[in-house]
Amino acid sequence: MAVPTPMQRALELAHNARAPTSPNPTVGAVVVAADGAVVGEGVTQPPPGPHAEAVALQQASAKGGRGGALYVSLEPCCHHGRTPPCTDAIIAAGISEVHYAVADPNPAVDGGGHRALEAAGVRTIAGEGEDEARRINEAYFKHRATGLPFVIAKFAASLDGRIAAASGDSRWVSGPQTRAWAHALRARVDAILAGSSTVVVDDPLLTARPEDREVERQPLRVIVDTRGRTPPMARIFTVPGKTLVATTADSPAGWRAAMEARGAEVAALPRQGDHVDLIALLQELGRRDILSVLVEGGGVILGSFFDRGLVDKVHAVIAPLIIGAADAPAAVAGKGAYRMADALRLREVTVERLGDDILVTGYPAPAARE
Repeated sequence: MAVPTPMQRALELAHNARAPTSPNPTVGAVVVAADGAVVGEGVTQPPPGPHAEAVALQQASAKGGRGGALYVSLEPCCHHGRTPPCTDAIIAAGISEVHYAVADPNPAVDGGGHRALEAAGVRTIAGEGEDEARRINEAYFKHRATGLPFVIAKFAASLDGRIAAASGDSRWVSGPQTRAWAHALRARVDAILAGSSTVVVDDPLLTARPEDREVERQPLRVIVDTRGRTPPMARIFTVPGKTLVATTADSPAGWRAAMEARGAEVAALPRQGDHVDLIALLQELGRRDILSVLVEGGGVILGSFFDRGLVDKVHAVIAPLIIGAADAPAAVAGKGAYRMADALRLREVTVERLGDDILVTGYPAPAARE
């Protein structure tokens, strides 16, 4: 097996980071001594912890990193935030050369880290591994470019596209390996979003429970409820973490007070047609530094996101069963495509097995609806 290059190792560290770092990007860093030996490695720690560069440089300080090279998956920061500038630490450590994969789009950086290092006499090279680095922090890049979170649509369906039986029973469409994967995914996003119908019918917890344990950092739970259907006794209000109920002026004031009495925050947003304006909701979440949103259903809310072109990534789990009932709910509803030429197609598609289930992942093709 080939030994990874220092940049490949930095990207690997970022990709396999154990803990979410949002709203900071997830970064990996490797320090290579002048003799070619790796003397330090680091991954960005959850806020307010140190950045990857600081962790790697701390390791390298005891092993002769001075005069060596630093490889990092994102341009080092040059501003004071929760931590001091990484460029200052790099210069103080005597690093002679810095390689970074991609420029940081944060306006407080955006080339400033590169310029600060070169001004201090540090040879600075950019671009190796750029595509992979962008993919690792795809949510961060979208949020910095648009102010909106990265939207992931996830659903599990039968071979005939159903997410439940005709009675509404949906436990379980997918198998145990898929459910374990889904909880690991939940643990890495900033918010989980569901429509009020899902809460009424399924009464879900919407918590991240990888390996059957609730993690300390729970994603924000977002319920989209235009008219006030969510019952105050729903289980979603009984578990750790925060809940945001997105509604409109159409919901009763008494119901909104009941939601708040259950510990939820209520946001009254504009309508778009007969429903909560999803763009207004995403703008609100973006202002809260929510970088990624996992839309879990049901079919109506998923259809609304697809119809408005708001989905950035799709995780579709296909389970090997046939439901067949005409009245069984579909995975995605909404207006949809009138002609096959209008159907939303995915690009960069990957397929993997989750036990007996099949996971299809891809990105909506930008030109699909032109």
